[in-house]
Amino acid sequence: MNTKEMNSSFNQKKHPHRRYNPLLDEWILVSPQRASRPWQGQTEKTAEDQLPAHDPNCYLCSGNIRANGERNPDYQGVYVFDNDFGSLMKEEVTFSNEQPDFFSLKPERGINRVICFSENHSLTLPEMEVEDIKKVVDVWQEQYKELGAEDYINHVQIFENKGSVMGCSNPHPHGQIWAQSSIPSTVLRTQENLKKYFEKTGNSLLEDYIKKELEINERIILQNEDFVVVVPFWAVWPYETMIVSKRKAENLLEFSDSEKLSLALIIKDVTTIYDNLFEISFPYSAGIHQSPTDGKLHAEWHFHMHFYPPLLRNAEVKKFMVGYEMLAEPQRDITPEQSAEILKNISVMHYKIHK
Repeated sequence: MNTKEMNSSFNQKKHPHRRYNPLLDEWILVSPQRASRPWQGQTEKTAEDQLPAHDPNCYLCSGNIRANGERNPDYQGVYVFDNDFGSLMKEEVTFSNEQPDFFSLKPERGINRVICFSENHSLTLPEMEVEDIKKVVDVWQEQYKELGAEDYINHVQIFENKGSVMGCSNPHPHGQIWAQSSIPSTVLRTQENLKKYFEKTGNSLLEDYIKKELEINERIILQNEDFVVVVPFWAVWPYETMIVSKRKAENLLEFSDSEKLSLALIIKDVTTIYDNLFEISFPYSAGIHQSPTDGKLHAEWHFHMHFYPPLLRNAEVKKFMVGYEMLAEPQRDITPEQSAEILKNISVMHYKIHK
């Protein structure tokens, strides 16, 4: 190593570094110097499909027959039903845990549901009216309460996979709910770290974090009276964001009607920014993290919603989690501050309106 290399001062915009994620108690490698490297890998054409308002061949459209032979009602607005091909089953089974240490297993009970956002086959969240997104939020709240009331349901995971690149098997805009008897591993890790912070300080980790982010105002994308959208300091995906409630709310049940409207508005705005970034229907996986429904007190929990979009450089280049990421730890090239600067300067008026 030459003298110049030894004496250079650290610059987080230029030098590789690691960042700590307090929610998962893990580190991420950031390599900003790689962001300008030439790309000669896979590209994916993402020509926009012009979807009809109703597709007679779609299993999720109103009035159509689903894959299991049942007919959907002629619904208007939000429609919820039990997933015909659920990953979990309601049935209780007898079980004797006699497996040796290396072969431990246990049955898992649960309920899988599908939430169609509207009867319109072509209408994604950023193109819906705020009042109609609020109806989706209402249903999230109702489903969390209903499913969480089941004595064997200890966690309710609400999420959306948008776009075929995220494994979405049907283009009709919809989300899912997986309610199950165990608290999933990632949620459990988050809960443990939230609890450690709460027991140490008496405060919500995310409430304190958001206060700091608002002071710095470097990674904040959007905010309204009740919610903030931030590119987390520890973000893994190129344009990852997180919606966090400004006040500490443990789960959806604590939100008033006006707060649910605020949540609907900020969901519309952030998903519109995503669409406007490359002027495509932007793919992502998004999901809500909130307190479990295990009947225990969870003062440590603070409602937040993650958005994990895979696109990196443009509509054709995707970020892959391979090699080092699979074997060592997450890594990103563009810094969270760079992606935040890009996102915060994008209009919340959908690009299709101008076309």
